[in-house]
Amino acid sequence: CLGLTGRLIYYMFLLSWSYMLEGFDERSYLNARRWRPGDDPYTLYAFNQRESERIPSNRALRDTRHYRCTTLHYDPDLPPTSIIITFHNEARSTLLRTIRSVLNRTPVHLIHEIILVDDFSDDGELDCQLLTKLPKVKCLRNNKREGLIRSRVRGADASRAGVLTFLDSHCEVNKDWLPPLLQRIKQDPTCVVSPVIDIINMDTFAYVAASSDLRGGFDWSLHFKWEQLSPEQRARRADPTQPIKTPIIAGGLFVIDRSWFNHLGKYDTAMDIWGGENFEISFRVWQCGGSLEILPCSRVGHVFRKKHPYVFPEGNANTYIKNTRRTAEVWMDDFRLFYYSARPAARGKSYGDIRGRQELRKRLKCKSFKWYLDNVYPELKVPDDSDSESGVIKQRQNCLESHRVEGQELPVLSLGPCIGTKAVPAVNQEWVYTPGQQIRQQQLCLSLSTTFPASQVLLLPCNMADGKQRWQKSGTHLEHLASRFCLDSEMALDGMDSSRMLVISPCELSAYTQRWDVPFS
Repeated sequence: CLGLTGRLIYYMFLLSWSYMLEGFDERSYLNARRWRPGDDPYTLYAFNQRESERIPSNRALRDTRHYRCTTLHYDPDLPPTSIIITFHNEARSTLLRTIRSVLNRTPVHLIHEIILVDDFSDDGELDCQLLTKLPKVKCLRNNKREGLIRSRVRGADASRAGVLTFLDSHCEVNKDWLPPLLQRIKQDPTCVVSPVIDIINMDTFAYVAASSDLRGGFDWSLHFKWEQLSPEQRARRADPTQPIKTPIIAGGLFVIDRSWFNHLGKYDTAMDIWGGENFEISFRVWQCGGSLEILPCSRVGHVFRKKHPYVFPEGNANTYIKNTRRTAEVWMDDFRLFYYSARPAARGKSYGDIRGRQELRKRLKCKSFKWYLDNVYPELKVPDDSDSESGVIKQRQNCLESHRVEGQELPVLSLGPCIGTKAVPAVNQEWVYTPGQQIRQQQLCLSLSTTFPASQVLLLPCNMADGKQRWQKSGTHLEHLASRFCLDSEMALDGMDSSRMLVISPCELSAYTQRWDVPFS
């Protein structure tokens, strides 16, 4: 609750918002296209643009908080914040809905300014001219593509409030989303806080409540994932409104004290475009004396897409590897070897000069990554396979690869033309052979559900206790130890697409479909 005084201020300024918004020509700004039969609404933005344009910019949302959140009281003198939203070729409908949701659902005295940073969009100059007619909105435009990280730093440097709030450009904030975040910052300026991130469906734009029993986690390839709180962790949270300590934040939406942000070194501005920056800032916050929390009484919806609608100049995978390698080299100490084992392609990727970030860590007297594992994320199992071997598994001009199939949760195994180079192979064609005799890609291993001849070879979650995941090199063959059969591509080379699969067959020295160029000893 905001208290009586806070509510009076809130409703008074809602009237002011309405008055100030009268000068904004929403229809002219949106300039919604006329859709024709056969038009693909996903082409430009990788979500349903037609549906987004149909929905009003100020639509009502269901309050997705726990009912006990409505009984909480917040200080009347919370610090105002600068809200920083960066965008590159964002759909006008989602960008406007983000801004309008902030204006409609935030006590006005808590918004010092809304700073938009246009990262060199195709028509960004016009966007800036039109959007600055909205109350509190300022707009900066990059004169070249900088990426999310450098754009956020530019927005932070231009801001004036003592608290910074970072939002993505395809969000909708929910009721009373900001006071819980600012209250926590006021209590502890070294705490970096994030809302629970609800889901805005990319197809229907339905607003769906996310579980409040989730926290951020990751694997050794530095792949972010949401993970359920353990029964023990849930038991310790008797009050569902209590903050959730999280090893890592998703990165798109968070609030941080401005002085703390600057003290910690802002962002690593040598990172490019997008990806991996959430690991770097999360490790840095924890190891340098701060903490990360998710606040269940703050809810913000986010459009989650299956792919990026924009171009990465160096390619999506290469950019992510560069950024995460910088993170590993600066913050993970010797544990970075497990990152390289899980993501072997990173070894051949240039990551630039990191001396400035290493000096920052030394100057701030930050703790070790072992401390982080012991005290923040003891659930992350430390593997014992740092001496794994890796490379591509070839058969003539084709390589063993994984690929996604629509409607299937796990990728499937197949053969495809070899791409990439020996130093930097394609991510989906690179395999790790572990001391436990598993052939692994990220957290998936070559496996079988049955051991009969012609059984399909599958990609399943790695499990050291599963004997059906053990393989050994036998000359030019890959032998499955439990069945004593060999990996065979015969069915992958023949038949229709739906039947092209890797199988096990009785080992035959003369069978060319069982001969593999394997980088493992």
